Amino acid sequence: MPIHHRNLILTLILITSFANPFMGSSINLALPAIGSYFELHAVMMSWVAMSFLLSSAVLMVPLGKVADIIGRKRVFVGGTVLFSLSSIFCAISPNVGLLLASRVLQGAGGAMMFGTNMAIITDIFPANERGKAIGTNVMAVYLGLSLGPLIAGFLVKNWGWQSIFFLTAIPVAFVAIAMPILVKSEWKSPHSEQFDWKGGFLYVIAMSAFMYGFSHLPNHWAIILAFISLIGLYFFVRMEMRSDFPVFDMRLLSHNRLFAMSNLAALLNYAITFAITFMLSLYLQYVKGLNPRDAGLILVIQPAMMVIVSYFSGRMSDVHDPRILASAGMSIITIGLLALIPLGTNSSLIYLMVILGVIGIGFGLFSSPNTNAIMGSVEKKYLGVASATVGTMRLTGQMISMGIATLVVNIFLGDSKIQTENLSSFLQSQRTTFIIFVILGILGVWASMARKSENIAK
Repeated sequence: MPIHHRNLILTLILITSFANPFMGSSINLALPAIGSYFELHAVMMSWVAMSFLLSSAVLMVPLGKVADIIGRKRVFVGGTVLFSLSSIFCAISPNVGLLLASRVLQGAGGAMMFGTNMAIITDIFPANERGKAIGTNVMAVYLGLSLGPLIAGFLVKNWGWQSIFFLTAIPVAFVAIAMPILVKSEWKSPHSEQFDWKGGFLYVIAMSAFMYGFSHLPNHWAIILAFISLIGLYFFVRMEMRSDFPVFDMRLLSHNRLFAMSNLAALLNYAITFAITFMLSLYLQYVKGLNPRDAGLILVIQPAMMVIVSYFSGRMSDVHDPRILASAGMSIITIGLLALIPLGTNSSLIYLMVILGVIGIGFGLFSSPNTNAIMGSVEKKYLGVASATVGTMRLTGQMISMGIATLVVNIFLGDSKIQTENLSSFLQSQRTTFIIFVILGILGVWASMARKSENIAK
């Protein structure tokens, strides 16, 4: 395939890679305005954000398998159509019921895009250029996450919360039109396969229960639901081991050490990093007394460094062992988390800003090479599932991260609001959370180093 053709496809994918996380991060800033518009209580407001994440997380792997069977471009384009249309439905929703339903469809569209984009990139770029392309794609993801709150604040203030959905729908709709016209190629498995509907259904139910339960820790019913979901996932594994056409081929985990350990490292990486912003946002506003805008300007240092470093680390992974680069990145993140443990009332903001920069560098150094290792470790017929697994590890790790942070804060503060009288308890919960993250980070370094360096997908 000519290089200009590959770059054209990459450009279209980059648009969606920016739009999907942009929607995920920008909606949080718009929640107060949405809550006021529909007169929602706090729990219902949280579902405006959660419905999108849950739908994306539970559907990514099954849809990745569908893409391997019927064609990755077909599923990708279908995702852009669904995402753009559901975004418009979100903007014009007359009631919260239609808004939530549209958010679920939007999440499904996002899963169709995210579950295939890495697979298409891996398919069209040769092994010696794949890391650069993946790094560029990861950079677009972090750029969407970083700019989401900043752009959303301007949009909500001037044109209302609906403008976020309209603005996001436009570029994705352009991709939906341009991709079929400009790109004639299709990518799918050459083998004739059937979709395992029973396995897919059990996976969706079990993952939905897990994600929902973990997001509501430490409620007793949430713990029970999360435990039941693990039983469901166990039976899913048993079912897939016996299936002729599994939704997720367990041999990728049992016989492919590079794939298994790289995904475990990705899961642990997101589990230790996602809640950093949550904890430090509370710290900066309640302990250091900053307003939300100033706190946000400090916290944006981490994703800004991630954007810069991920682009170059992707290029580096084309010529250097991705295992070493990713392990170095995970080690830097763990050191940064260790440096966050002593934070207290008298800690310097300069100190915190430096640490956030260090963690951002570590994250950027880890993500692109690790994704390159995952996508390069499987045969082409598994690229859709592999791409979807990358996204699933990200969303599941983020949910686990928030679950850990919420559980620890609840242990130290209970239902009490953060105020001057219990700041010491909050700081103790923060220290405990970061200690847990450091321990998980050490496990992540081990997982990253324990894999063998190999490359299957050429």
